[in-house]
Amino acid sequence: MRKINNRIRAVSAFFLAIVFLGATSHVTPKKDEPLANQLFGAKQTASDQRPEVIGYYAKGCAAGAVKLPETGPTWQAMRLSRNRNWGHPDLIAFIERLSFQASQLGWAGLYIGDMSQPRGGPMTSSHQSHQVGLDVDIWMLPPKRLDLSIPARESLSSISVRTNDQRSINQNWTPVHMAILKAAAEDSAVDRIFVAAAIKIDMCAKAGKDRKWLKKIRPLYGHNDHFHVRLKCPKDSPNCKSQTPISRISKGDGCDKSLTWWVTDYLNPPKKVTSKKKSKKAKPRPRRAREMIMADLPAQCVEVLNSK
Repeated sequence: MRKINNRIRAVSAFFLAIVFLGATSHVTPKKDEPLANQLFGAKQTASDQRPEVIGYYAKGCAAGAVKLPETGPTWQAMRLSRNRNWGHPDLIAFIERLSFQASQLGWAGLYIGDMSQPRGGPMTSSHQSHQVGLDVDIWMLPPKRLDLSIPARESLSSISVRTNDQRSINQNWTPVHMAILKAAAEDSAVDRIFVAAAIKIDMCAKAGKDRKWLKKIRPLYGHNDHFHVRLKCPKDSPNCKSQTPISRISKGDGCDKSLTWWVTDYLNPPKKVTSKKKSKKAKPRPRRAREMIMADLPAQCVEVLNSK
């Protein structure tokens, strides 16, 4: 059993590294060298280039990004002060499709959280990913209206659909939530969707025989009040780096012991077995998003940053 648990933990740790960091270099910054997130965070508009995704979700940028309108027939962009409602045209089209589907399933539409900055890149706060215009956070809060004022969009918060102990869903979770997530997972442009583990556990129990879409639903901490949709690399972006295929991380629909790990050993890690063997020298920790410099990003990101 211990070997099984160790294997599950190893797979989960590998998955987390893929999700957030990617293969980050260890380029030594020069003294007083500006951080990439400050440079990209200062840009208020998209680059004057054709739309293109450059690099990896957690290590890249977005050329020619498109701004999601603040309000649409079936959506509203939230937290406008962040200026993070930008993305590749494929992401804009996906939000339009899914929000319409949500309106057909019983909600007024969708409240849209963070997408990417105008030129992508590392953000000044929050996310490690969301750097290339292919990620979007969608609130779990069912919209009651789509005419919120700008101040209301700053003060209103989403709702958690998970219990505080992280093991179960709560009374806020509804069949419509599941239907919307299923619709998103069945969209051919979607690579994967991150949710709290308790959400996937419930979905696994209620999915019935139609289960193929479940493999795109991936458990990850911190996703109790929104779900994070990640799109596949677009055909117009040869410099986009795809994420490791789900089939290499989890077999089948993902409703297995690796899912249970998130509500057992992840919450209460087993005690480490001490070993008399000499520990190997720890490798330098890769820089996180808010520590990156321009040399950490693909070379094309310099052009994106400097474009008009």
